[in-house]
Amino acid sequence: MDNDEPLEPETKDESDSVSALQSSNETLYCEAEAPVAVEKEKPARESSETDLEIEDTEKFFTTGQKELYLEACKLVGVVPVSYFIRNMEESYINLNHHGLGPNGTKAIAIALVSNTTVLTLELADNCITEEGILSLVEMLQENYYLQEMNVSDNDLGLEGARILSEFLQNNTSSLFSLQLSGNNFKEESAELFCQALSNNYRIKSLDLSHNKFCDKAGEYLGQMLAINVGLQSLDLSWNHLYIRGVVALCNGLRSNVSLKKLDLSMNSFGNEGAAALGEVLRLNSYLTYLDLSSNNITNDGLSKISRALELNESLKVLKLFLNPISMDGAVLLILSIKRNPKSRMEDIDISNVLVSEQFVKILDGVCAIHPQLDVIYKSVQAPSAKKTLFTWTNPVKLIQSYADQNKVSVLDFFRSLNPSGEMMMPVGEFRKAMIQQNKVPINRYQVRELIKKLGEKTGMVDFREHYTRNPPTDEGLTRALAACHVRRLPAGGSQQKLRTKTPGDVIPGAAEMEDVYAKTRSHLNYRAWYVSLNVSTPSRKGLPVY
Repeated sequence: MDNDEPLEPETKDESDSVSALQSSNETLYCEAEAPVAVEKEKPARESSETDLEIEDTEKFFTTGQKELYLEACKLVGVVPVSYFIRNMEESYINLNHHGLGPNGTKAIAIALVSNTTVLTLELADNCITEEGILSLVEMLQENYYLQEMNVSDNDLGLEGARILSEFLQNNTSSLFSLQLSGNNFKEESAELFCQALSNNYRIKSLDLSHNKFCDKAGEYLGQMLAINVGLQSLDLSWNHLYIRGVVALCNGLRSNVSLKKLDLSMNSFGNEGAAALGEVLRLNSYLTYLDLSSNNITNDGLSKISRALELNESLKVLKLFLNPISMDGAVLLILSIKRNPKSRMEDIDISNVLVSEQFVKILDGVCAIHPQLDVIYKSVQAPSAKKTLFTWTNPVKLIQSYADQNKVSVLDFFRSLNPSGEMMMPVGEFRKAMIQQNKVPINRYQVRELIKKLGEKTGMVDFREHYTRNPPTDEGLTRALAACHVRRLPAGGSQQKLRTKTPGDVIPGAAEMEDVYAKTRSHLNYRAWYVSLNVSTPSRKGLPVY
């Protein structure tokens, strides 16, 4: 129906049709004819479902799906979520903490049945219960585009686990990432999930943290991991696996050939569990990330893991934060890396361990052999070490200085570190390249700081967003700014600021900024300009893309 047509009251036949749809529990989506236009009056609030009111829907660009969602909200009796209406054609939808309830979730599911743009759906903390998860599962049987779904903290319980496991056993959707944290799942739920995942190879990432899995759940999970060849990431943190549960889990993990990331933090399995994991690290050549934080592992348990690391050739990240480990245990750990010439270890977190200068000297020797390695510890027991920290030059300034002296761009310097010439690198390879290059004198602590500034995400460093290609000279920059009625003020403090020439001048908009790009021929981060001008950042649309 054309949205511009005048609104007409519902007829008796239409009301009967709506009532029939409401009474039907066999269908998820509306099969009625073209929905009637929605009145522009704000519907009554529903106190328990959502705190958002519907806005004037004519301003939204989505047609068809928008009307379907509004009609679904009428059918189930909830107030539409304006954020969802505005973002129905985006790839990412975040509806966490919206108080949707089961009916609000059902309306969302109805609208997503035919949606082809939403790839990630966040629905954490919405009290959707088993009724809401049933609606989502029915939607996923028709939607082949949704890839990631978060339904954490929804108190799904055993019935919700049963619904999900039945779906996973016959999963033909595109869903590969499922977050189920904090849903009050216990041993029976673990058994259902493991039965489903034993034959499901589509799910690659599964978050079961903050549940109530105990030692029996560890047995089920171990049996599943022994035969599953699809799961790559598993989060079991903040459960109650304890010793027996982790030992049983490790029995299946030894032969697993797909899992790369495992989080077992906050499970209190102690040294016995650490010994079982050490045996896994001796045999498993696929695991690359292991989080064992806060598990009451002492130096004895760490020694078992250290001996395994002398042979392991796959693990890259090991987190041992908040375990009662002393400096002696830390020394054993880094020496095990030194003894393994094929070690791929990149990051070790022992950030609660207080070390000495002697430890730092040993670590320097290890890093000389494995330049990709970075170990995070608490601090050094020496006053001279703190003084050294404050004398380090900002690594960004060092690199910029080199680029200026050699008349190259910073971006070209970074690209020279990557043999493929690409502008993204794995963190370990980037760290190794920075330590081994001889153009800019830089130590591993400065490299760590540099990685933070570059904004490491998902194990990759991307320097495209942070540095310019062919930065303009100060003269060229001044001319370009003059074209936009902007000038550089003399340095009056620690930073130089940009402002308009006169109070009446207008801050340059997107068109003027594009002119700056053209005149300076630089690839500046346009957001940085607007931050320095102390005005809101405009949309990137319309600006040149390089």
